[in-house]
Amino acid sequence: MKRKHSNVSRKCAGRISDMLESMNRGEKYLTPIFGTEANNIEMPNKKINMDPVPPQLAAEMIRGYLKTEGNATQNLATFCQTYMDPVAAELMAENFEKNAIDKDEYPMTADLENRCVEIIGNLWNVNQNEEPIGTSTVGSSEACMLGGLAMLFRWKKLADKAGNDRCKRRPNLVISAGYQVCWEKFCRYWDIEMRTVPIDMEHLSLNMDTVMDYIDDYTIGVVAILGITYTGKYDDVKALDKLVEEYNQNHKNLPIRIHVDGASGGMVTPFIEPELEWDFRLKNVWSISTSGHKYGLVYPGVGWIIWRGKEALPEELIFWVSYLGGEEATIAINFSRSASQIVGQYYMLMRNGFSGYREIHQRTINVARYMAEEIEKMGIFEVIEDAKQIPIVCWKLKDEACVDWNLYDLEDRMHMHGWMIPAYPMPEDIEDIDVQRLVIRQDFGMQLAVLCISEMKKQIEILNGSRIVIRDDTDEGKPGKCFDHSGR
Repeated sequence: MKRKHSNVSRKCAGRISDMLESMNRGEKYLTPIFGTEANNIEMPNKKINMDPVPPQLAAEMIRGYLKTEGNATQNLATFCQTYMDPVAAELMAENFEKNAIDKDEYPMTADLENRCVEIIGNLWNVNQNEEPIGTSTVGSSEACMLGGLAMLFRWKKLADKAGNDRCKRRPNLVISAGYQVCWEKFCRYWDIEMRTVPIDMEHLSLNMDTVMDYIDDYTIGVVAILGITYTGKYDDVKALDKLVEEYNQNHKNLPIRIHVDGASGGMVTPFIEPELEWDFRLKNVWSISTSGHKYGLVYPGVGWIIWRGKEALPEELIFWVSYLGGEEATIAINFSRSASQIVGQYYMLMRNGFSGYREIHQRTINVARYMAEEIEKMGIFEVIEDAKQIPIVCWKLKDEACVDWNLYDLEDRMHMHGWMIPAYPMPEDIEDIDVQRLVIRQDFGMQLAVLCISEMKKQIEILNGSRIVIRDDTDEGKPGKCFDHSGR
């Protein structure tokens, strides 16, 4: 029976292939693919299909499947870019097959990577006399882990030299409670104690009054965040540098350094606030990372990390390989990956130039500020962040807001109409406070902002007039509330 079924499948596939071939020649069939038997082919789930599927059919079936997803432009949850101009996309597609790690085979691509490192380093005010070094990564998570590893290996050497017993206690990393999950991954992967400095509504970034209380001889470094994921706020890197310098004057055997996680702000601030001191102008900033696929304006995934000099990057983290056609140095955690994102990054730097990046970022900030103003005008929200530095808006319901719904209900209602605006609890110590946040990117203009605000007002009106259903909560034994969304 299996053999018979297989023969039938082959005959069916053969008929479909002939049909599509005829369609391509325009000789017999004018009917589109979805009007023919070709549409009866099922997409494989757990097992690969036995026979090949014609390329047009496979592509159309997958396209149809993916159409059930949301519209990327309406996804105001993500920082990742959802648009590049067609010329950029075409250029990147031409370089899909190139392996970024193989610098001997693709020396011109390697040169473009080095040019990106130099350009970004100059945006971050490197001192060439210190011989800065950097690399591309798959994204800023990998870049952060490389920055963390450099801090760890430097600390190990210093601890051994100072006579510290490294087996006595785990090394620790100090960071605000508003960290992105990549830092939790780093600490767990490499068995490092993560010391989080609590934030509160008066200190929504790294608290400079308490941060030094978390530092000791087992601290590998401090992370400053340029655009906290929860709210978009900046840590005060200059103030942190001053505190660290004072600490180092009294701990010359075990000085600590700063890594700046500039995933979001690292490619905004140089263009919008070039006078702001947060980068290698500060003595104790030894490494900076960013996402090229956020405000570097490239499709996911590319990131960048730069160390201020050779002293900042331990030799143990530089690996030499000789099996790719020549002896080559590699720093990144990942190995083989397409060079297309590197090419895309260089294109965006060249295409936009300094003034182009500045205009794009300023426009997105202006759009975000418009939305912040409109949200505040609604009267029931307290705006926590109004796009002061990066195009992020964050808000919560006012304590005195007399509504029977919460931000999760509003998120749900907006999602029904294609708008993805996440609601979530704040970090530890203020986790009882729920906020909502939107991120503006280059493909989100004022017209869409007006539509989004209009839809938000409409859904708030619906929520205000919704019927409330009281249900028993068996876990706590107390009545709870939920919306009846039967009318959706």
